[in-house]
Amino acid sequence: MPDRSALRKAIWALGLTQIIGYGTLYYSFSILAPAMASEFGLTEGWVFGALSASLFAGSLFAPTAGRWADRFGAGRIMTVGSVAAAVALALCAVAPGRVSFVLALLAMELASSFVLYSAAFVAIVQIGVPRPQRSITHLTLIAGFASTLFWPLTSVLHAHLTWREVYLLFAALNLGLCLPIHAWLMRLSRRQATATQQGPASAHEAGAPLDPRRSRAAFLLMLAGFATEGFVLSAILIHMVPLTAALGLGTAGLFVSTLFGPAQVASRLINMLFGGRLQQAHLAVIAASLITAGLCALLLTTPWLPGAFLFVLLFGLGSGLTSIVGGTLPLELFGREGYGARLGWASAARQFTSAFAPFALAFMMARTSVANSLWVLAVVAASGVIAFLAIALLRRRGRAAFAIGGRPEEAT
Repeated sequence: MPDRSALRKAIWALGLTQIIGYGTLYYSFSILAPAMASEFGLTEGWVFGALSASLFAGSLFAPTAGRWADRFGAGRIMTVGSVAAAVALALCAVAPGRVSFVLALLAMELASSFVLYSAAFVAIVQIGVPRPQRSITHLTLIAGFASTLFWPLTSVLHAHLTWREVYLLFAALNLGLCLPIHAWLMRLSRRQATATQQGPASAHEAGAPLDPRRSRAAFLLMLAGFATEGFVLSAILIHMVPLTAALGLGTAGLFVSTLFGPAQVASRLINMLFGGRLQQAHLAVIAASLITAGLCALLLTTPWLPGAFLFVLLFGLGSGLTSIVGGTLPLELFGREGYGARLGWASAARQFTSAFAPFALAFMMARTSVANSLWVLAVVAASGVIAFLAIALLRRRGRAAFAIGGRPEEAT
């Protein structure tokens, strides 16, 4: 196992690559989309639709990327992913027409499966971090500044450069900074998945093992919980400013929305400082409950401005914790073995629903009131709470059966 100094450096280095990855491959798009649409003679809705289709394709590829991380090592696929991300950004920058532009967007989202959170979480586990759950929390805290940094950075760059030139610069960032870091992580981590998989996880990571029947049920419930959270978060975040305006908050809605990012970072910091002993199944329940409570607060208090502040605070806290749980819950439930593949399926569940959520919410709002549409989202969010509560109950029963029988297969 690498020394502690090298492990600390690895987490900070991964945090830098996550900021660059999310900033260049995701957050910058909303700033550059109007110029893209104008140049290709398209509506902005069509351009965002192309991005959603690319996100959907990326969700289908996520389980494969997870299996490859298990088989070949996350460091290796992140190194390849850095090159792929740079090439995809460059292809988008030089795309001569609509078809090539959409294909380049697709390549960008496929490349993101190799370099963003899912791959980074697997890398943390594979380099031998003693407490990977805590390190995952550290990583999400660092990466939480991606939007804070890249929204204004992209705006400043675009004031002096075309969107094509900005993407070429971002391609250079992926090659010049992310590629060397990921190559170094590849050397830190074990070269083959069999070497990285150290058998069953420690009790600190996974607790008492689940029997096969409960394990399958927990896995399906986990996917359902992540899918509902992905749907609600994507729907709200894309429409947050117009939603708050439509609910009677007017221009104050824009100001309120700016608190979302700081609330996300605050939740990760609080969890890092005080959540060390908290089971991740319980943290998942808390995250889903905060998202649900935020929606209910908005619906029950609108257009009262303090209620909108409460909504953004609760929603941001829940969103920040969700990013952590996405990496730590599969590790706690199932251990290190096959972690990449399970994380790939969890990522696919979130991305699949996230790709359609903005259109689904827009469709509902066009045919009913904004309030009714938000109540539907609140019900969906509450179903996520139920899914994670069921997982916590399964683990509790599994621990009780394990304590009595001593073997996971005896738990019935």
